[in-house]
Amino acid sequence: MKIGFIGLGNVGGKLAGSLLRNGFKLTVLDLDENLMKEFKKKGAALSNTPKELTESVDLIITCLPSPEICAEVMESSEGILEGITKNKIWLEMSTTDESEVKRLGSLLLKKGGIPLDSPVSGGCHRAATGNIAIFVGGDRAAFEKILPVLTCMGRKILHTGNLGTASVLKVITNYLASVHLAALGEAWTVAKKSNLDLNKTFKGIAVSSGNSFVHETESQVILNGSYNINFTMDLVKKDMNLFNELSKKLNIPLEISPFVLDIFNDAQKKYGSRAWSSMVVKRLEDKFSLDFRAPGFPNELIDNEKEEKGYEI
Repeated sequence: MKIGFIGLGNVGGKLAGSLLRNGFKLTVLDLDENLMKEFKKKGAALSNTPKELTESVDLIITCLPSPEICAEVMESSEGILEGITKNKIWLEMSTTDESEVKRLGSLLLKKGGIPLDSPVSGGCHRAATGNIAIFVGGDRAAFEKILPVLTCMGRKILHTGNLGTASVLKVITNYLASVHLAALGEAWTVAKKSNLDLNKTFKGIAVSSGNSFVHETESQVILNGSYNINFTMDLVKKDMNLFNELSKKLNIPLEISPFVLDIFNDAQKKYGSRAWSSMVVKRLEDKFSLDFRAPGFPNELIDNEKEEKGYEI
């Protein structure tokens, strides 16, 4: 199967790298020419436009920063839709809006293509080792056809149902992660003000009912002081807004989400839209003239688990 990959940023580049490591024929496209050159050195073919890439492959993967950018890549005069023919599969791995992926999917279906939405979850460090989780929504037969590709990019693969269901689930999980991160800021502030040993506090939370994936990962770079989680403030706000808009469509009045979004808005004003999202915790450090530093924690997360072939759960 010939694969095309559009979007070689933090997560996308690592997913594309996993495909190359596992021997797939890969064609790539990104606005960053330096990234393109890096992938050419690794053995990937290069393409000039989404249309050209689409015409040359069987599976087109997009991993892009926003629904707006994905729409442009799909619908421009040199976009994916111009190159789609019967039975080509589009795999949307961006975190996006359910209604938007359905809209673009319907345009693809009219040309004989097959749309799947397939966001990933688990952190950039796990994308680097092919151990990230992957959700997939859409036609079951198409999912099974590309499952060998998915199992080389991720560890645990979940078929969530119809097109759009994976995007909804991803938005929910990202919302929960953002809430957990904001709560950690208050937890670390109380721990520091109480003169607790922060190394022991980290271990205590990790073995308690208060533990979370966010604590196990992001607390490490918070305690180190680098905050380097490879995910930025603007992306958190984008994902939380997707969750809020979905809730409005479903007529679900939200109570917690608006408060958490206000916290991230304030953090973005203080540190910038491209600051690491974990710096939302730094608001409280700065406010109370504290620091949450503790010895022995890494400045960047590394997945120490052995890369293994993925499987459907």
